[in-house]
Amino acid sequence: MDSKVLDQQVSVSAEPTLEEFQALADAGVEVIVCNRPEQEAEGQPTFAELEQSATGAGMMFVAIPFSRGQMQPDHSEAFHKLLESGKKVHAFCRTGNRSCNLWAAARCLSGVDKKQLQQAAQRAGFDISGVLVTY
Repeated sequence: MDSKVLDQQVSVSAEPTLEEFQALADAGVEVIVCNRPEQEAEGQPTFAELEQSATGAGMMFVAIPFSRGQMQPDHSEAFHKLLESGKKVHAFCRTGNRSCNLWAAARCLSGVDKKQLQQAAQRAGFDISGVLVTY
């Protein structure tokens, strides 16, 4: 799994295998967030299977699913609320891009400097310019 660190609290990636959940827990992740819709692609684990693997590794599982290009304010507000817990989060989707954009939107709600967000996203290989215009 190619995990990208966005800040001290959040990392993102393409969907990890269920077997990789333990490595995330061992790295200090406390919450796994799935940003892809259930059964977005054939052969993906169900949310129930993801939750079972996460809790089995000692982490909480949260689904904030949305399709590419369909992120809504309630998605970013839910992620923002989750980040306010202070827990270390790993979010994933098909490529990590949706998760990175969600992170940026949630951090904008917290008042984080947009230039700082843009730089962090670029270091991780993501373009969040569309989110920065919206928020």
